[in-house]
Amino acid sequence: MNEGVAHPVREDAEAVVIVGAGFGGLETAKYLGEAGVPVILIDRNNHHLFQPLLYQVATAALSAPDIAEPIRKVLRRYPSLRVVYGEVIGVDKDARRVELTDGRSISYSHLVIAAGSVPFYFGNDSWAQFAPGLKTIEDARLIRSRLLLAFERAEQEEDPQERRRLMTFVIIGGGPTGVELAGSIAELSRHTLVRDFRNISPQEARIILAEGGPRLLGGFRESLSEYARLRLLRLGVEVRTNASVKHISDDHVVLNDEVLPTGLSLWAAGVGSSPLGKALGVPLDRHGRVIVRPDLSVGGYNDLYVIGDLAHLVDEEGKPLPGLAQVAKQQGAHLGKHLPASIKNGTRVPDFKYNSRGNTAIVGRHAAVFEGERVHFSGWVAWMLWALVHVYLLVGFQNRMSVSLSWLWRYLTYDRGARMIYPIPADLRNATQSETPVVMARERSSHGQDGS
Repeated sequence: MNEGVAHPVREDAEAVVIVGAGFGGLETAKYLGEAGVPVILIDRNNHHLFQPLLYQVATAALSAPDIAEPIRKVLRRYPSLRVVYGEVIGVDKDARRVELTDGRSISYSHLVIAAGSVPFYFGNDSWAQFAPGLKTIEDARLIRSRLLLAFERAEQEEDPQERRRLMTFVIIGGGPTGVELAGSIAELSRHTLVRDFRNISPQEARIILAEGGPRLLGGFRESLSEYARLRLLRLGVEVRTNASVKHISDDHVVLNDEVLPTGLSLWAAGVGSSPLGKALGVPLDRHGRVIVRPDLSVGGYNDLYVIGDLAHLVDEEGKPLPGLAQVAKQQGAHLGKHLPASIKNGTRVPDFKYNSRGNTAIVGRHAAVFEGERVHFSGWVAWMLWALVHVYLLVGFQNRMSVSLSWLWRYLTYDRGARMIYPIPADLRNATQSETPVVMARERSSHGQDGS
């Protein structure tokens, strides 16, 4: 998005400023752009990221460009909309200005915060360097590099005990992300890498999925949770429930009182709110989410709206809406449709009502679970539905074609072409215990190499 030329930001107090180009922010921007409302969209990345498929980038099933689309490209058909590449760190609600890290400030008539979420380690932030979460392309690249590098180092290791440690992977958190990561790593080791090494047998990799609660997929009905558990067991994944994480370091994890030597630990156990919520200086819930009114505005401010993962809004039963892409997307569409009339006539934005289209999670090849308000099912049909929905929701025809071809190739061959190991940043190198030069695994794909 940053094209190398510094352009001054126009002082346009009539513009609606949107912070964040995720599902909620992008949807709001599209509807406001259709209505010709002046909009300034600010994001610290130059791309919109399809996070539900990020785990496939982390496990070498897809390339980063497959699930990311340039924001400017997505929104270029709306002449009233401008994109600013930058990061918002503060909001002056009285002066109606947002402050950026580079010292710039931008005025707004109405402000929409759609800043998303970050991994949450329940007060143990030091664990982040050893058990990375999965929220950005950088996270996915790091995980993929550590995952593939563990096999590479095991191939060169002569000590059987150390080799076993390097090929032990622990995923912490048994929600959809943890289940999908565990299943994908199992498929990678059991099928994709099985013929690529000479001194190790990748199918002997030990994959442990640890969940602190009594069952996997706690947001789904119990029968679907049990289906997911059994499918993972068939893939060779060890499922640990009621597993409390006591400690995480560079080479081991302590679950309950058991010390597990590990080559890689992954965090899928907790999600926290963007720090921007705290910077707003408004009431927050215990998870750091901004408490919003039914019309998605913040109490006391008719020009300030918060949507998506950062918003705390309860449904008719008094339960907070989940941090799902479909929630953010519906909130963005709702606000984008009604905000123009509010700006023009001063009318209040109607209350938002969430229409759940069901929850789904994939559990490896040919297996997924789906739960709607009236129906639920699992198996091959759920797997096909999962695939169709995710391809449909991808932004851009090119992305849909690329992902579809990648999945078809993987289905026919079990191969994964995006097996690139990137240099690991120096400040994270200790977490991998690797002082050797980074190598690159072979690349083979039906549509070329990873361009991320």
